[in-house]
Amino acid sequence: MKRQTRSRWQHECTVPEGMRQLLLLLPRVMHGLRRRSDVTATSVECTLGSRHASALSLLQDDQLTVGCLAGRLGLTLATASGIVAELERVGFVQRRSDPADRRRTIVTIVPEQRATVEEWLRAAAGPIVRVLEQLSPEERASFVKAMDLLETELEATPKM
Repeated sequence: MKRQTRSRWQHECTVPEGMRQLLLLLPRVMHGLRRRSDVTATSVECTLGSRHASALSLLQDDQLTVGCLAGRLGLTLATASGIVAELERVGFVQRRSDPADRRRTIVTIVPEQRATVEEWLRAAAGPIVRVLEQLSPEERASFVKAMDLLETELEATPKM
């Protein structure tokens, strides 16, 4: 059953109105996503969050080095390595040395855990998928563009 929330956003939205609404919504959305990933994680008896989901989604189609994973996630090598260690601890990924360069570590999803990982990712992404399904293709593109622009702006803004 679709919630009837879209109608209030079908009018023009000024920058101040948009800012005010987003300042109210973003903390609640982030809290909900964190709470949702914790609940989802317990169904597979581990405690993983959104950063683990991001890493696993990148590893679904390919094996990656820890350095490449860090770059794609926009994290330091140490942070990415910590995420990989946590994923390895719950049995979702395995690390091995790159045969071509023993200094590099390659990360892959454990083949026997692939179905569990995919199930966990589907559950974790469920709310986002359901929201995106309610949007037209143009609205989805605008939403993703806005999130990308916000992330870019946040990265470019000096930390206080």
